[in-house]
Amino acid sequence: MTSTVAGTGLTERVARTRHLLMCSPEHFTVEYSINPWMDLTVPVDHALAQRQWEQLREVYEGLGHQVEIMPGTPGLPDLVFTANAAVVHDGRALVARFTHPQRQPESAEYLRWFQDAGYSPAAIATEQNEGEGDVLTVGRYMLAAVGSRTSLAAHDELRAFFGLPVIPLELADPRFYHLDTALAVLDERTVAYYPGAFTQASAGIIEQLFAGAIRASEDDAVAFGLNAMSDGLNVVMSSRATDLMKQYGARGFNPIGVDMSELIKSGGSAKCCTLELR
Repeated sequence: MTSTVAGTGLTERVARTRHLLMCSPEHFTVEYSINPWMDLTVPVDHALAQRQWEQLREVYEGLGHQVEIMPGTPGLPDLVFTANAAVVHDGRALVARFTHPQRQPESAEYLRWFQDAGYSPAAIATEQNEGEGDVLTVGRYMLAAVGSRTSLAAHDELRAFFGLPVIPLELADPRFYHLDTALAVLDERTVAYYPGAFTQASAGIIEQLFAGAIRASEDDAVAFGLNAMSDGLNVVMSSRATDLMKQYGARGFNPIGVDMSELIKSGGSAKCCTLELR
């Protein structure tokens, strides 16, 4: 529940402890190109990528969140992006079925982790579905992308698996290939999004669902400012999205900037490296 802080007009934000999954980045690199951000001519600084990932983990733990770590796997450089692992709700895990062959072996690794951790049921999706990268839970419903990585047919599977309503949002800009690069859920009533990433109709749906939705500029969107992890108060995000950080602060959130420059070379930032285990 939210309330207004006396004398400020700001909504009082409440942080809630989260249970998160991350994957060690020891095998992270850019060795193929499956999105517009992946440039094989730009080298990755592996030591810096490791430090940036460790900083992200330390921020989460410093905020009191419980962080589970799964090991990386040789030959699977994108396993670090655990947001794509699955959609998890009420202890049920629908594991991703990836679009590109380079990432398809990740599904078995993620499924093994969920089974070993006791999630039930835990199953690989039958339809094309890239986990929380494209499916964002907001209270008792889900926002799900219609785009190059998650099919419309996957929405029916999500409804059947979780028993929750699913609201389709169509992506329209290939730079924002996953929903979590174009829209951030800050709490159950507040989102931030980049209108240019969506069709006009889907942008209209977002505005209808979330009165006063925060609109990110193109500059902050391409700086991965929307690829953010919020606990209802603290918003962990790319430090490059400076104007968006100011907007979050003006709305009563506490933005925490982290440098994710090396992970961004593969098209992912703070949220991509984080899966919430609901």
